[in-house]
Amino acid sequence: MGFIKRMNILPPTSQKVFLNTDPLVNAEIKKQTIKNLKVYKNCSEEELTDRIWQLGQEWDTERILEATASAFLVVCSLLGVKIRRLGFILTGAIGLFMLQHALHGWCPPLPLVRKWGIRTAEEITGEKMAIKMMRGDFKERNASVEDLLKMVEKQ
Repeated sequence: MGFIKRMNILPPTSQKVFLNTDPLVNAEIKKQTIKNLKVYKNCSEEELTDRIWQLGQEWDTERILEATASAFLVVCSLLGVKIRRLGFILTGAIGLFMLQHALHGWCPPLPLVRKWGIRTAEEITGEKMAIKMMRGDFKERNASVEDLLKMVEKQ
């Protein structure tokens, strides 16, 4: 792993989608997140808790791509049984695209998914943490590491 790190071949997992997204799209997604946060700036604790729950339900780019690829794999596998070669070629192509995404953070549908405003898990977590700060979850300065972890995990 040290060799790969030194060679800088693979992007960090938490940044792979962001680094492979058009900067204008990234800026638009961030702008929307800031707009969302402004809506909740002076809300009640209950409303903030509801928003945190909503953010927990939001599908991120990885889940969208995994669900879409899986659905296409099932269809293409069935085509492989009926049409033979074409279905299996498509199955292989989808597998290669998902491997490319896992390693480098890019695959053919990613630009479209990002233009639709689908956020990464890190982007969703960023909004969630800001809402938790608004709710006052992190007021305790001398909390134990276990208590800090509970604050982060609290819905």
